Amino acid sequence: MSTIDEIKSRIDIVDLVSEAGVKLRHAGKNYTGFCPFHENKHTPAFVVWPETGTWRCFGACNEGGDIFKFVMKKDGIDFKEALQKLAARVGVQLQEYQRETPQQKEAYDHLRKLLEDAVIFYRSHLLANKDILAYLREKRRLTDATIETFGLGYAPPGWDNALKHFTSRGYSEQDLIDAGLLTVREGEGTQVYDRFRHRIMIPIRDEQGRMAGFGARIVDPNDIPKFLNSPETPIFSKGRLLYGLDRARKPIRAADQAVIVEGYLDVIALHQAGYENVVSPMGTALTEDQLRLLKKFTRRIVLALDPDIAGQKAVLRGLDAARSAMDKEGELAFDARGLLRNESRLQADLRVATMPDDLDPDEIVARDKAEWARLIENAKPIVTHVMETLAAGQNLNDPKVKNQIAAQVLPLIEDLPNPLERDTYRQALARMLKVSESALTGTQAQGPRVRRPREKVRERAQEPVKVVVAVSSSKKVEEYVIGVLFQKPELLYRLDRLLQEYGLTPLDAQDFAYTDHKLLFGLIRESVEQYQTEHHKFVVQALPESLVARSVELMREAVEVEKREEKLLEELLRGVIKLRRQAAGENLNQLRFLQEEAHQSGDLRASSYMELVLRHTRLLRELDEAYRKMTQKRLE
Repeated sequence: MSTIDEIKSRIDIVDLVSEAGVKLRHAGKNYTGFCPFHENKHTPAFVVWPETGTWRCFGACNEGGDIFKFVMKKDGIDFKEALQKLAARVGVQLQEYQRETPQQKEAYDHLRKLLEDAVIFYRSHLLANKDILAYLREKRRLTDATIETFGLGYAPPGWDNALKHFTSRGYSEQDLIDAGLLTVREGEGTQVYDRFRHRIMIPIRDEQGRMAGFGARIVDPNDIPKFLNSPETPIFSKGRLLYGLDRARKPIRAADQAVIVEGYLDVIALHQAGYENVVSPMGTALTEDQLRLLKKFTRRIVLALDPDIAGQKAVLRGLDAARSAMDKEGELAFDARGLLRNESRLQADLRVATMPDDLDPDEIVARDKAEWARLIENAKPIVTHVMETLAAGQNLNDPKVKNQIAAQVLPLIEDLPNPLERDTYRQALARMLKVSESALTGTQAQGPRVRRPREKVRERAQEPVKVVVAVSSSKKVEEYVIGVLFQKPELLYRLDRLLQEYGLTPLDAQDFAYTDHKLLFGLIRESVEQYQTEHHKFVVQALPESLVARSVELMREAVEVEKREEKLLEELLRGVIKLRRQAAGENLNQLRFLQEEAHQSGDLRASSYMELVLRHTRLLRELDEAYRKMTQKRLE
């Protein structure tokens, strides 16, 4: 991951823009407000897209970009200064950044290919084992279509099935160890053997759908542990992955809610039942990295926990914040204080839903499909859940019990940054314990003073925490176009002429959504408009230091520049049409929303929005016609 991508992954553009004084309102999956860069108090023409981390003004300034462009324009600084400012904000040490080398990328791709082959290997053994198939069909109520969709498999008994299979196909033992398929036992004579044996195999993919590892569930109830994950590898980090997120991204966005369950098979069963906004962690306490992943798609997150996890012992353990004791393989821990801290930092809405009657999610939807929706709808805030759980079965008339519950809950309440929430929960706790709020204040005073977050000294992160970043398809296209033009700037003139032949305008910096791409394109354009220096050399010499690492990454994304120039031009043309079409489609949807809103409020600018809608509609038709002509020409 590049420094730029890491910074973007840690900063929510909605928070950044809001902190600049822009009041944003939720509009579908996006946000709208008044542009901070020009006077306008009538129509909110400033739009923020959280998923892509970009913004655009449809008003007077007619500009847009990402978080870097926003800070550059707001503060009047250049890209390097914006990079340094945002890096300092999230604790990224720029001087310590080391990009992923081509050798590392090749090695990671090799591991993913091996894991894809392993999916096929384990699936073939599942299809050959009628007993395991019967277990999945009858006991877990999974259909054949679901089993195939999620790539479920079976690791047969024995110590060297995978070892023999893959080494016979050219993979080395070290490949299998690096991918987490083999275990090495040190001692007298080092032993190497299959990590997964006699287990149901569940492929785990990152949010982009790339293979990362496996989760393995026991078949024999006497085996331990119940669940066994792949070990930590360069591409598998259980604290930075969420099972099912590759399939749940769109449903989460559509529902504006994510549901977290304990097990992989729970996720699969719920997806099969039509509840596709469900994911699962890797069998440990939720991490901030995992919550950041979800926050890209929604701020509303529900933890659907079974009674043991959500019960009093688990709550008390979570209140003690004994994280090391909670991180047990195969158990989703409940860390109330940790969750509340993350909720505050990420400005999310975390709630807890408890499963009834000791039932698993698949059993609930089998009993009554609508019951699951009701359970999630009735999920309670974390503090409310803790209060009710601690009070369950207790004698609330006993003063000592009241004191114990208050001593556990009050620190949670004081951790909340919002004063209105603190007051509301104190009142609720006082009502539950049948005491006055002043008595609660006295209880708090008897214990150690709890410092509120605003009183704490902000500590800088000692080490930046790496997170997995979802890469949009438009970003990939931008990277390819810039990568090719960076290496062959002379193609730009030919690309411009080709665009004009198809009735389209020349390539422009505004065709790119990301600031680093805009800046690099500016240098590429400048290089072909001068004649003193060879084009590529000019771009390299003019590169600011802050973009050197980025330029190398972009070249790696477009390594196949030795193709015939006609082929490259065709790919570049297709990429530009795709970028413009996606941008025009997004802009058109938002303009229609703004037009309707202006019309309802009697704003005179409704007619101006109508003109923009027509302009974008014409552009889409022109792009479609250009693509049709290009396709027809290729077929000829």
